[in-house]
Amino acid sequence: MKEFILPGRIDRIRYHDLPGDGTPIVFIHGLGCASSMDYPNVAAQAPLARHRRILVDLLGAGFSDKPDGFGYAAEDHAEYLLNFVETLELDTFVLFGHSMGGAVAISLARLCHNRIKHLILTESNLDPSPENAVSNQIGSQSREEFLSSGFESMVQRAIHSGNTLWGASLSLWSPVAAYGFSCSGKNGGRIPWRETLYALPCPKTFVFGGQTLPDPDETELRRHGVRVEIIPNVGHSMAWENPLGLAETVERAILSAP
Repeated sequence: MKEFILPGRIDRIRYHDLPGDGTPIVFIHGLGCASSMDYPNVAAQAPLARHRRILVDLLGAGFSDKPDGFGYAAEDHAEYLLNFVETLELDTFVLFGHSMGGAVAISLARLCHNRIKHLILTESNLDPSPENAVSNQIGSQSREEFLSSGFESMVQRAIHSGNTLWGASLSLWSPVAAYGFSCSGKNGGRIPWRETLYALPCPKTFVFGGQTLPDPDETELRRHGVRVEIIPNVGHSMAWENPLGLAETVERAILSAP
């Protein structure tokens, strides 16, 4: 695992950097998750073996530092990730984002679209999150309530309901980070993520799990020039449910554009 110090701060994000001669792929995880947990099995699959694969734990999550004095909105993450990709001299790369990590990826792509070979989103947030979304449930609480009891209650509910992987991953988050990230999801982008996605000039693919459908965005995204892929027999946690299928889908997206 490697480290990157955020410009102007003492805080560090940590990431895996798996070697390959093909176009680098930067993976950004969603709420309560960590790329160091979600994507090693995807990155190890044969379809992606030729690529350099960079698995980033966002600030406040996984193995990265967890400062209280950071905003944690999607756009805040995008700002230091821009410095990260510039420091790594990623002149051309594929950007992958899942769920709320997709909102981060969209925000980052807006800042460096000339570097993006392909933007790949798996069930990304595009609009303010609906009432049944975890980010809305967290963001609807007061900050004090969530930090004092709501965070630990959510971890325990996940574990006791059998969602043990996500519960374990969430337990490694800073509660401050989880709250700030969730409020970002609940409120939507400072510049709407959907509007930004449609305006990006780079090739774009949006991936649904078959169990998530039907979804009106399957048609709406195509209308706006976004490729749509569907992985059968999986839901939102497609990296866990079918890592090979996700790897094949990512590689197919990369090969779909010059």
